[in-house]
Amino acid sequence: MLSSSSRYFHWKLNLCVILLVLVFVVPFYIGYFVVSNIRLLHRQRLLFSCAVWLTFMYFFWKLGDPFPILSPKHGILSIEQLISRVGVIGVTLMALLSGFGAVNCPYTYMSYFLRNVTEADIQALERRLLQTMDMIVSKKKRIAMVRRNMFQRGEVHNRPSGFWGMIKSVTSSAPGSENLSQIQQEVDALEELSRQLFLETADLHATKERIEYSKTFQGKYFNFLGYFFSIYCVWKIFMATINIVFDRVGKTDPVTRGIEITVNYLGIQFDVKFWSQHISFILVGIIIVTSIRGLLITLTKFFYAISSSKSSNVIVLLLAQIMGMYFVSSVLLIRMSMPLEYRTIITEVLGELQFNFYHRWFDVIFLVSALSSILFLYLAHKQAPEKHMAL
Repeated sequence: MLSSSSRYFHWKLNLCVILLVLVFVVPFYIGYFVVSNIRLLHRQRLLFSCAVWLTFMYFFWKLGDPFPILSPKHGILSIEQLISRVGVIGVTLMALLSGFGAVNCPYTYMSYFLRNVTEADIQALERRLLQTMDMIVSKKKRIAMVRRNMFQRGEVHNRPSGFWGMIKSVTSSAPGSENLSQIQQEVDALEELSRQLFLETADLHATKERIEYSKTFQGKYFNFLGYFFSIYCVWKIFMATINIVFDRVGKTDPVTRGIEITVNYLGIQFDVKFWSQHISFILVGIIIVTSIRGLLITLTKFFYAISSSKSSNVIVLLLAQIMGMYFVSSVLLIRMSMPLEYRTIITEVLGELQFNFYHRWFDVIFLVSALSSILFLYLAHKQAPEKHMAL
């Protein structure tokens, strides 16, 4: 069972099964549950589910037309046709998440980006919130008293009807009455202000807790990680830009290259080939575990926010679809992190794909995602103090 031919067969079998699930089974059931939630299509849901699946297959197949992802000798029913198209979607998703994570991780961990929040700032904002709530209560009391007075005078029941009665009620008002619509507009404006003040107060409390946490040993450790990831982010953006401009793909995996540079610089005797294989496999395992864990945490938060009793099945299937595509794409990209002699094994299993295209495509999407995340976080960080000063 552990022979190379047996492992090759079961790897190929698992790949065929996961492609069958991703392309045929899960999309059909997603369409089935979507159609089942529509009452007008409930009786013919099987027919419309097939129509949804055929629509998915059409766009899924047309996805490969703009990209040079296949060699010309592959047939239309080959396994490479499916892997190549699944890889485009999965690599795009990986690059978007990697670009945002590479920027958001140091921004979240580093204490340098924390606002200077004091207890006096929080108390001042809480007093402003309490004053706003008192004003809302007093204005609602005025509205209730005016309505009670109108009811006692019989203005509510004896109000003239018709077009002329409406004009009369607008142009004339009883003595002592107040404009209820104007007061209600003021209440609505104050309630919106109170919501903004409450969110800002909660944000200041969270920032204050992060400042206190950053002073602990664990907080200092994460602050150090933030500086490390910021250097990694700059290096990754720089290398992605170099790869795009010069249209190049690395021939040596990063671990072997790093060990070779270290050994040559220190001038020591070291078996680079032996240790690079073991370190590469350990690194690949860490990358797989951490990336899938990060993806699950991110998607779970997103799906919790939009899930409901009717959409729960669709959301679970979408999560399975995304995870499957993410896994296939991880195999495509991790190939470059392995020593050269082991890359041929992945090539034999996945087929003769244009692996260089996927690495270039990852660099392009990663660069766009990272730069967009930097711009977004810069604007959010710049706006937060200004909003705090305005309040």
